[in-house]
Amino acid sequence: MNQAKPVTRIQRRNRETIREAALDVFSQHGFRGATLDQIAQAAGLSKPNLLYYFPSKEAIHGELLSHLMTDWLEPLRALDEAGDPVEEILAYALRKLDMAQELPRESRLFANEIVQGAPRIMDMITGELKELVDEKAKVIRAWSDAGRLASVDPHHLIFSIWATTQHYADFDIQVRGILQTGNTDHFDDARRFLTHLYRSALTPTR
Repeated sequence: MNQAKPVTRIQRRNRETIREAALDVFSQHGFRGATLDQIAQAAGLSKPNLLYYFPSKEAIHGELLSHLMTDWLEPLRALDEAGDPVEEILAYALRKLDMAQELPRESRLFANEIVQGAPRIMDMITGELKELVDEKAKVIRAWSDAGRLASVDPHHLIFSIWATTQHYADFDIQVRGILQTGNTDHFDDARRFLTHLYRSALTPTR
């Protein structure tokens, strides 16, 4: 029985180099605009060498999306039914803002896929993502019904958090152009603003 050859350190490094290069290219040009030649050039590899590791552009893109969705869902999974409702939702919003700052290429990769109609991740959106959002929406609704949280539409609350956090990655150039900033200080301002916004909106009136 043939056994798979162990992956060498150089092979692991080359795969990671290709993924990093592809993330840059896909986040700038989208799936349709990106080419294997661009990815190979960004990775510093020949196209035949790149094809040794990944058989197609689709294969690279699919692997990136798979890793991205795992990371993307983690903060929502962490929303704890046993925690303080306002603090749990606020922690989720701020973690999403952190991800916008730390993972802007990944956010733009996801946004490009959505703009194109999500042809490669629609099953995941209508499956795993929907199931998780619905599960957490039930938790949020129960908090509201118990008077522990202001009355809000759970799904639109989650959508609003995505909109107010991922915007800072997907529309980074617009944000920087309007604020005339070349650093990341605006993320500190955004944290203060979103903390005030969501705490004020979600704290129940006694």
